[in-house]
Amino acid sequence: MSSILTNNSAMVALQTMKGINASLNKTQADISTGKTIASAKDNAAVWAISKVMESDVEGFKGISDSLSVGNATLTVARNASESVTKLLTEMKGKIVSAQAENVDRSKLQTDIVALRGQIESVVGAAQFNGLNLVNGSQTSVNVLSSLDRSATGVSASNITVQAQNLSTTAGRALSGGALGTLSGASVANGTPVTLGTFTFQGGAAALAANAPTANPATATGLVAGDAIELTVGSTTGRYVVQEGDTNVELAAGLGAALTQRGLSGNDFSLAASAGVLTLTNNTNNPTAVSVAGSRGDGGLAGLNAIDVTDDPQAALASIEGMLQTSIDAAANFGSAQKRIEIQSEFVGKLTDSLRTGIGAMVDTDMEEASARLQALQVQQQLATQALSIANQQPQGLLSLFR
Repeated sequence: MSSILTNNSAMVALQTMKGINASLNKTQADISTGKTIASAKDNAAVWAISKVMESDVEGFKGISDSLSVGNATLTVARNASESVTKLLTEMKGKIVSAQAENVDRSKLQTDIVALRGQIESVVGAAQFNGLNLVNGSQTSVNVLSSLDRSATGVSASNITVQAQNLSTTAGRALSGGALGTLSGASVANGTPVTLGTFTFQGGAAALAANAPTANPATATGLVAGDAIELTVGSTTGRYVVQEGDTNVELAAGLGAALTQRGLSGNDFSLAASAGVLTLTNNTNNPTAVSVAGSRGDGGLAGLNAIDVTDDPQAALASIEGMLQTSIDAAANFGSAQKRIEIQSEFVGKLTDSLRTGIGAMVDTDMEEASARLQALQVQQQLATQALSIANQQPQGLLSLFR
């Protein structure tokens, strides 16, 4: 049946043209943006997955930066250790020469003192962005190395690098201005106890051990490299003062050291203000607490006692042990640096793999899109012709009425 009111052929042709135009617009958008899934409405599930992976890629960029900083820090520390080893080797040569009877040992001792001063200079200057891994101001440092995603969430992983103490400062107990009261009686629930009164050398923050006004041999206040040990019950936490530390960092460092040793953070609270270190027992059990401090426990502290004019044989025995200390330090830094370099290479490859995976999910296949565009353009032309023919069909009805 033909009708001048309803043109079914035209309606079919029109719907076909709309579908072709929609597909053509989508293909043109895919080509212009380069993405077949550019927004959540294109494919919500795939879009969500790609965005999570893109966030991980950004995270790995930060990890790559962290590894670069860590690598640079270890390069400084390793070079310092190797330089110290070279200087100690030279010093050993002087000491060996002093074993002979017909040498001027006083002149050799002068050279040894000069080399010791150079070693102290190298150790004091071996810092990167304020972090020194060889002067005793650090016990360890964590280098952000990975971003681990699992079904339960995301967590960060670190490479822990152990610091090496190559300072020449001999260890000694701290008391007086640096650390006053060294012990506290057993304390019950909620009872605070003052564990120590202290001052920072030079003001409200700890100075570097090699600062002009912070000579560890004469300083009465805390300086970088001083070690504080806090014992609560049977748990002992150790914190090494770092340059720039204030009351807040000192209390936080000691608290973290205790929790790392297994003491629950709910069992105690620790605070430091105005030069007073205070601990509060939060349990119902009386607990003995004590605090002690020591200044400088450098692996090369024995250099100060070397004197070939008095006892060249003892000097030779002493330098051998310190030389091994510096060699071990350089080897440890070298191993850690190699690990960081391997991790950095892996992170780079992993980032590239993630980008490839994201591209496989959302990027446009340009060859396929080009072929599809050509086909749709032909279909659009044919649909236009079909719609034109369908619109002309009612004209044929006029012949019936002539």
